[in-house]
Amino acid sequence: MDPSVIDLSRLQFALTALYHFLFVPLTLGLSFMLVIMESVYVMTGRPVWRQVTRFWGKIFGINFVLGVATGLTMEFQFGTNWSYFSHYVGDIFGAPLAIEGLMAFFLEATFVGLMFFGWDRLSKLGHLVVTFMVALGTNLSALWILIANGWMQNPVGATFNPDTMRMEVTDFAAVLFNPVAQAKFVHTVSAGYVTASVVVLGISAFWLLKGRWVPVARRSMTVAAAFGLASSLSVVVLGDESGYALTDNQKMKLAAIEAAWHTAPAPAGLTLFGVPSMATRETRYEVQVPWVLGLIATRSLDGTVTGMSELVLQAQERIASGQIAYAAVQRLKADAQDAPARAAFEAHKRDLGYALLLKRYVADPAAAPPAQVELAAWDTVPSVPLMFWAFRVMAAIGFAMIALFATAFVLCSLRMQMNVRWFLRAAVIAIPLPWVAIELGWIVAELGRQPWAIDGVLPTFLAASSLTPAMLLTTIAGFTLLYGTLAVIEVRLILAAVRHGPVEDEVPALPADTHAPIPAQPLAV
Repeated sequence: MDPSVIDLSRLQFALTALYHFLFVPLTLGLSFMLVIMESVYVMTGRPVWRQVTRFWGKIFGINFVLGVATGLTMEFQFGTNWSYFSHYVGDIFGAPLAIEGLMAFFLEATFVGLMFFGWDRLSKLGHLVVTFMVALGTNLSALWILIANGWMQNPVGATFNPDTMRMEVTDFAAVLFNPVAQAKFVHTVSAGYVTASVVVLGISAFWLLKGRWVPVARRSMTVAAAFGLASSLSVVVLGDESGYALTDNQKMKLAAIEAAWHTAPAPAGLTLFGVPSMATRETRYEVQVPWVLGLIATRSLDGTVTGMSELVLQAQERIASGQIAYAAVQRLKADAQDAPARAAFEAHKRDLGYALLLKRYVADPAAAPPAQVELAAWDTVPSVPLMFWAFRVMAAIGFAMIALFATAFVLCSLRMQMNVRWFLRAAVIAIPLPWVAIELGWIVAELGRQPWAIDGVLPTFLAASSLTPAMLLTTIAGFTLLYGTLAVIEVRLILAAVRHGPVEDEVPALPADTHAPIPAQPLAV
């Protein structure tokens, strides 16, 4: 296949995923913040809390619509741009996506209309239950998507069937309780909660700077400060848990993040700064904190973090084993009853995917010479400079969020100090930062898996559909134009809602004398 088709297919999916994830975190976080705000309204009965909830519900609705539209586009791309991926692993990968549609998406679709239009048709408690169901559906949707993505990172509970030439589920419970998927879910959802908290905090700070809608702004800022502080702390704690999961399941990704070219004596130090080089396979100007990486990654003083050079040697061994499995599969295709071939396959089937890496260099991986095996083994190393710096910028923003929300929590606790102008300006400026961190996090997660579409099972360059560069360039241009326009519309709608503020337009009541002329009034929108 033309290599440009692979690159363009990856670019298109990356654009779709990164664009879609501009909307998902805000939806995840705002949904449960609405539950908190409305719970206060139900418990206190104070109209100001209804006003608070309805305004942030409007922001949630604007964001929700575009998030759904971009998510559907992304899922369709598995069939259009990655058809061999869908054929090869569809039995496993398709199940969480189907459950997400049946369980989560329909749950959201059922209750979201009631949430927006049921304020005057449901009791206070009934409407709160509806809002909670929307939040539950939103987060369940993220759960099933991340179970599917976690399986791509750590393909457990499945095996290759030489009779069907496809991957098949052997243990769905293992897929469901995949440790990588669990770590990704809690970390991603917490990051979404931080994003929503920053948006609520920043917009509330903007109103306080302008002296507008102060009662709503103060209450919104109080909720955002408490919810954001808890969420930002959990992001760091759960991010640490994700790092621990990498130690057992994605050692190459962890080594690339830390630019660890060789296995260091235990406990390994954490590199704060350095200049990694793919050409020389070394990191210059390193600044390390002793022991920290070993403690984070292994939870011990004697556990080692394996370096990339040693992992490449392990990859060479697995490629050699995979060559035996590949040769056995070819024999089984010709004769499914070949007992020696089946025995050889069963002994080496775990490494079949590694043999497929040789398809980049030779038509028959079983016949590849040692030089090509070495090249394919080094292909398992992702872009170290990108991984190294993307992770550090993401982590720095995470700690900055803790400082921001800790300050906000203290100021909100001292109610008379909520008008500290330097902090209010900082809160407004901080609004884009969570999105930068989240997009960098996805880059680390997905590029760190390369060259695999399914880690250790299916190389990315074998997973694409048979398209042409012209087709891909046309759809990329169309996608960019359409969704770029929709993004501008969404931002303008949110800005207009912020300028308009938490003011609800209501249609005036009819006069008591129905025969009297009704005064002309502008229509409520």
